[in-house]
Amino acid sequence: MYRTLDPEKTIATLKTLSNRIAERFQGASLNRVCSELLAVAEETTGRIQWVSRRHAGIRLAVLMVVGIAIWLGLFLFRRVKIHTDGFSIEELEAATNAVVLIGAALYFLFSLESRIKRRRVMSALNELRAISHVIDMHQLTKDPSHVIAGVGERTQSSPQRSLTPFQLTRYLDYCSEMLSLIGKLAALYAQSDSDSVVMQAVNEIETLTNGISRKIWQKIMILDNDLTAESEFAKQTSLSEMPPPATKNVPEPPAGGGPGRLPVSEPQ
Repeated sequence: MYRTLDPEKTIATLKTLSNRIAERFQGASLNRVCSELLAVAEETTGRIQWVSRRHAGIRLAVLMVVGIAIWLGLFLFRRVKIHTDGFSIEELEAATNAVVLIGAALYFLFSLESRIKRRRVMSALNELRAISHVIDMHQLTKDPSHVIAGVGERTQSSPQRSLTPFQLTRYLDYCSEMLSLIGKLAALYAQSDSDSVVMQAVNEIETLTNGISRKIWQKIMILDNDLTAESEFAKQTSLSEMPPPATKNVPEPPAGGGPGRLPVSEPQ
């Protein structure tokens, strides 16, 4: 159960993430990106099932073509007149070329199914790669320095920055979660197809999403450090503004001794 990725649970996690984004950032374009990623994830389930099963129609067509080629070769071989003094150099070269071409044709036919599956998987992985870049574009203008330093001089092309430090942290965290789920969707294809080209493409997507997530978490750490510093400053300020604790007035002891003691008389 825990040795393979479950596509249904991955889709359920994406649905929860989409609801979280919609509840906190209503109308934001990031919500539409997550909805598109959810649609791709639902399509991924059907694609994986198509890639995992054996396609009898393709294999039957390949066997028919191979059978026809073998029958045609035997038919032509019977028509060839064999010389008693052997074959000439030209005839040997022609036979060698024919064997090479037949071998290449057989390899092409027997690898037809895997190449069709590979083409479909690579098309799906290119979609995931494109969505990763779209998420990177969304977090590109979410600069924590503008939130920390305050609103400076704006220009006509300056992006709108209306998020609070907490909202900006949540926005960046949602981007990081989406990138992580893209890596999991790519791993589902590697789990169902062990083709070397597919494995390399999946590794490239993992590297891409991890690199973007690293940039996002650098921004989150900057915001967290600033919020922690503000919290410590507010705590110290509140402590310094508190009035000093009140002290009770203790009556001075009477002359000649402490309280409850009689004065010492001088010796007679």
